[in-house]
Amino acid sequence: MSDRTQPERSTARPTKPADATPAPEVGHGEAPQPEEPVAHAGPVTDGSGSAGGTPFRAGFVAVVGRPNAGKSTLMNALVGEKIAITSSRPETTRRAIRGILTTASGQIVIVDTPGLHRPRTLLGQRLNDVVEAELDGVDVIAVCLPADEPTGPGDRRIVAQAFRHPRARHVALVTKTDRVARGRLPARLVEVDALADWDVIVPVSAVSGDQVDDVRDELIRQLPASPQLYESRTTTDDDLATRCAELVREAMLEDLHDELPHSLAVVVDEITPPEECAERPIARVYASVYVERDSQKGIVIGRGGQSLRRYGTAARREIERLVGGRVHLDLRVKVAREWQSSPKLLDRLGF
Repeated sequence: MSDRTQPERSTARPTKPADATPAPEVGHGEAPQPEEPVAHAGPVTDGSGSAGGTPFRAGFVAVVGRPNAGKSTLMNALVGEKIAITSSRPETTRRAIRGILTTASGQIVIVDTPGLHRPRTLLGQRLNDVVEAELDGVDVIAVCLPADEPTGPGDRRIVAQAFRHPRARHVALVTKTDRVARGRLPARLVEVDALADWDVIVPVSAVSGDQVDDVRDELIRQLPASPQLYESRTTTDDDLATRCAELVREAMLEDLHDELPHSLAVVVDEITPPEECAERPIARVYASVYVERDSQKGIVIGRGGQSLRRYGTAARREIERLVGGRVHLDLRVKVAREWQSSPKLLDRLGF
């Protein structure tokens, strides 16, 4: 974490009125074709210094929580574009993903982290280790606590882990407020307030957009004074291959059941830009989909390759939106036996 000057600790609590303010086909092998708002940040600047005595602020915010707490959806809403894939499946996020939001008053580097959980595999342990490593270096830790679920032992463990990093500021984000009646929200905020000595609590719905701007402003206010860390137009530091691999995996997650979503891994082996494809000037993406057993391979491919074609078509459309042009996507399904518990295979697959 930076040793830059930190802002004054906020006393805002949403539950206290004094603090409130209102193409081609794709197949297997080749492709034939308050809810009370929190106080807003102060005056904004042009990013080059200060305006009216308010310094430009920048830094890292780790977003943590248990699986399906709304972390990735919230990051996408804050940045204003799809940076992280989302699904209803637990453990969708498998690495630290950085989304970058720049405004006139500050720059937030949002670090979306895997959901903290009791690991059943070596992969699960490595994902938890990723979260702990990210917490060591951030300026703010934002804990996501769903509004529609009571606080559980897992939430308490995550809050305790967050507060083992005392140099960071601590923000509670009460997510998914669109899923609860307004009359029930104050009691949930009081429950969250009792968990720890938060710097601020913000209720938010990333789906409806309610108070997303308040989250943005409050996170900036919690950051240290600093010049920009990234260029203003940068929204993530992920490379294209990583983002394409995630989009392929996302296309499969909701349709697969039981252990199969957890057994999927995707690696992009090669991307050929359109200018290097003389016969057809479209980008070509070659990816390998890994499963753990032969039976899973058959499910992913489907009868006559129908399932894989369906997944490939959905993924290709998302990749085309990402790159802004036509894409040929080539998917191959391979078996990497019990890769979730193999150190060698985990390393090979990027975990």
